[in-house]
Amino acid sequence: MQKIQKSTTLYPHPFSKAYWRDAAMELKDTKMLVIAALMIALRVSMKWTVIPLAPNLNINVGAPLVNAMGAMIFGPVVAALAACISDLLGFLLFPQGGVYFVPYMFVEVAGSVLFALFFYRAKVTVTRVILARFSMDLFVNIILNSLVSMWYYAAVMGKSYAFMILPAVIKNLCLFPIESFLLALFLSVVIPVTRRLKLTYVAPSDGTEVAEPDKKKSHRADELKFDKKHLVLLLALFAVGVCCVVGYLAYYYDHTSISGSYSAEERYDINTQMIDVVQAQSDEYDDAVLVTTVESAYKKFLGDTTTYNVAVYVVDENALNGYDKDLGSIRGLSKSKAKAVADDGVMTRAADATIVLNTDTGDVVSFEMK
Repeated sequence: MQKIQKSTTLYPHPFSKAYWRDAAMELKDTKMLVIAALMIALRVSMKWTVIPLAPNLNINVGAPLVNAMGAMIFGPVVAALAACISDLLGFLLFPQGGVYFVPYMFVEVAGSVLFALFFYRAKVTVTRVILARFSMDLFVNIILNSLVSMWYYAAVMGKSYAFMILPAVIKNLCLFPIESFLLALFLSVVIPVTRRLKLTYVAPSDGTEVAEPDKKKSHRADELKFDKKHLVLLLALFAVGVCCVVGYLAYYYDHTSISGSYSAEERYDINTQMIDVVQAQSDEYDDAVLVTTVESAYKKFLGDTTTYNVAVYVVDENALNGYDKDLGSIRGLSKSKAKAVADDGVMTRAADATIVLNTDTGDVVSFEMK
């Protein structure tokens, strides 16, 4: 194997040129590249070793542990490359249907680099483990993965990912304390081995660079023991995570229409339901043939109401005769297709209505029509 002279310096943070220089040097170390290949093989083999919780919702315990260990050993530069390779190989060897969606690779890269920023050339403590796991769950699993998944579902599957966000968020929040404990336990076992193999290094008591690890101290990971202050930190971060997620979900539900996720049958049912509401709440269209189209729908987060913005059309029965769509088909159309029918002169947009319904009972909470 190629031998190169490397620094064994530990850094308090990754915001230095020396840190990134050492990380880039790992690409020239044959031993590190071999270890990276082994970590890739382990990650790929464990990628689909999951515990299913619900459709499209699983727990994977092994792969994140291997990911953290590899990132700790060979740093963010090699970790980013290893993440790209493992993501591609995972799809090629274990395709789960659909197409390969490249943006998911960035989620893998972000997770690997994040672990490296916390663990590579650093004194790994319980506090670092908790902060790393919290950052992973919040920024990578909840925020970044949700954004990429919404993109994938909309662009590839033609569906909305909104119905999956809440279960995924709850899963990550609930598992955060458990994953932090398991990761600390795992690293407490792994770090003594990596120090003996001179893959990771121990900080000297005087702050000088260490070339040969101290045999009495370097083969232990006593700094990875939980105490009361770590439990307090876990609870505090859990509370912060809950507040951030609740705020995000409240904003998301208030500003994201769920009408895009309707199936053809659901769209027809909700459109015809709006006709009944309009005719029951207003006597202006009792004798008219109506078509109503839900243009947007916002479900209140942790609430029992849904607000529908509805376009009300009056059908010209004479123009409908001989048209290539019947009344039933028109009532099941989306916003843009209904507008096209109106442009053909078959119906006229007569009003806009804002209707708030109780989600559980279907009762009208409020009705406003312009």
